[in-house]
Amino acid sequence: MKIELRHEQFETPSVLGSFLRKLHIDIPLFIGLILISIISLLILYSAGSQDMDVIMRQISRISLAFVLMTVLAHIDPYQFKRFATLLFGLGVFLLIAVLIMGQIGKGAQRWLELGFFRFQPSEMIKITTPMMLAWYLAEYPLPPKSKQLFIAIILIAIPTLLIAKQPDLGTALLVASSGAGVLFFAGLSWRFLAVVIVALSSLTPIIWHFMHGYQRDRVLTFLNPEADPLGRGYHIIQSKIAIGSGGIYGKGWLGSTQSELEFLPESSTDFIFAVFAEEFGLAGCLGLLTLYLLIIARCLYIASQAQDTFNRLLASSLAFTFFVYVFVNIGMVIGVLPVVGVPLPLISYGGTSIVTLLAGFGILMSIHTHRNSQ
Repeated sequence: MKIELRHEQFETPSVLGSFLRKLHIDIPLFIGLILISIISLLILYSAGSQDMDVIMRQISRISLAFVLMTVLAHIDPYQFKRFATLLFGLGVFLLIAVLIMGQIGKGAQRWLELGFFRFQPSEMIKITTPMMLAWYLAEYPLPPKSKQLFIAIILIAIPTLLIAKQPDLGTALLVASSGAGVLFFAGLSWRFLAVVIVALSSLTPIIWHFMHGYQRDRVLTFLNPEADPLGRGYHIIQSKIAIGSGGIYGKGWLGSTQSELEFLPESSTDFIFAVFAEEFGLAGCLGLLTLYLLIIARCLYIASQAQDTFNRLLASSLAFTFFVYVFVNIGMVIGVLPVVGVPLPLISYGGTSIVTLLAGFGILMSIHTHRNSQ
């Protein structure tokens, strides 16, 4: 007797998986984001002196961000392309409004007061800048010609300079990186990139002249933090102490002494990776980096499966921006980059960056789950 075994007989569709697919949620990416969110709550509980109010506020922000991600995942990517110019123009208008009547906090003018809540337009522009560039370049053959490159650089420079004026050097760097990501994935030649790097290097004296005093201090501290160990170099020195004291396997969850004894400043935000390294050691850090890399790899896979140039450029740029987030934060915490105030993505305490990042992942999921209907 011949027995036929078909592949369908072994398929046991998960109720949850089916539900997520109906919501246009990419399951591998969703799992990675959930794991990162759980790690965020665990390490924030430790870094935030085991304050449940901090955890509840973070849970509410993460929940809001996941709802926004789901909403954006439902939207057809054609709509993002359709409204790219409008959204970019609105973002630039709001950045100008910030410089005119924005709220000042911690020495920077970054917020707009909208009655019942405060809004940071620079977060919106992190997404609308690559969206605008993808819309523009998708109309021309790739790689882009000199004229298209010139206009693209102008489109990147406008929001970048407006944000740097606030001043917010970290966010300006991320916006410029998101735009540069679009140009790179559009097929920009390595020769052109080398010319740009050389040109920017030649402008270093001019850039130094226009930098704020605290920004110059950060660069000097990066070059030699031991020159002022109790002043400008204190943050990075304490961060290195925390990371080194974690050893291979760490001191265990809730075992961080640098944050608990308040030696480590900004332990819940910019320097939360130092707390994680002290508690979970090198092994934990490698595990976290692996999880980040898996998320980035999934994003790049989604970009590779995109059905048109606009979606491919937008998806790859969003993946690149997430990578820059991780690279810059960890780089500054371990002392290989100047401190620029970039949070550890999806882990640092705060709402605006989490909402922005998950909005980007919602767009990525939209691109992937709608690809067969385009």
